[in-house]
Amino acid sequence: MFVVAGVTGNTGAVVAEALLAAGKKVRVLVRDAAKGAPWRARGADVRLLASLDDASALAAALEGAEGAYLLSPPNMGAADFIAERRATVDAFAAAIERSRVPHVVFLSSVGGQHAAATGPIRTVHYGEQRLAKTDAKLTFVRAAYFLENWAAVAAAAKGGKLPTFLPADLVIPMVATRDIGAVAAKALLDGPPASKIDVIELAGAKDLSSKDVAAIFGRLIGRSVEAEEAPLEAVVPTFTSFGASASMADLYREMYEGVARGIIAWEGSPKARAVRGTSDPESVLRAFV
Repeated sequence: MFVVAGVTGNTGAVVAEALLAAGKKVRVLVRDAAKGAPWRARGADVRLLASLDDASALAAALEGAEGAYLLSPPNMGAADFIAERRATVDAFAAAIERSRVPHVVFLSSVGGQHAAATGPIRTVHYGEQRLAKTDAKLTFVRAAYFLENWAAVAAAAKGGKLPTFLPADLVIPMVATRDIGAVAAKALLDGPPASKIDVIELAGAKDLSSKDVAAIFGRLIGRSVEAEEAPLEAVVPTFTSFGASASMADLYREMYEGVARGIIAWEGSPKARAVRGTSDPESVLRAFV
């Protein structure tokens, strides 16, 4: 039996679907019984969990599992995002130890090897370090920049401008969340790694710049779209205007700067292995126009 968190989001849903399709028993973790109903109808065991921070409840949910998929969910309104995510990861570690689950796949991020200068990615670095102290074998999926992040500015693209805080010409790895879920599911099905930790650095089928993304949107809507760089000074007021806390806005500014400076990048071999997804970026972005 496998335990999957995040099934109401993108990656966890793909993980659970893939495991069920492979004929495996799956226990999904949800906070809302109504959202668990479709999974129960598909044959999954549904476990209600008020919060992933509840180490005792999570340990009970992990009991008897041969593997689990865990992720630290974002909270754009967090007053202190770093402290909040550390508390969640500490609960993960305690639950892993109590349940003795032998293998955990944890969603991390490109740049997860760094302790500083990476914005919200600092929290998954802490996650990697903290979970490494447990007895479980671990697979860290360090995912690239989500293609789905562009959904937030797709409406602007229809007007001919694609706003971005990234340098327009900077080519970076991007990946579809469905590829993240597929790779995580495969890791669970393959079983615990031979070593204590397996680090997968997951990129999409091709690396892209903001200009490349603008060109894809242009093809999809049938008009010219230009990537429009915004200064880093605009990150905090922009994010707070959308309801993000000052803490989160500051972290995102740090993240964009880290990308531009080349800090948020792959660690590479021999500490990590590179994997590419198969989703065509255009097929992902088409859903947003």
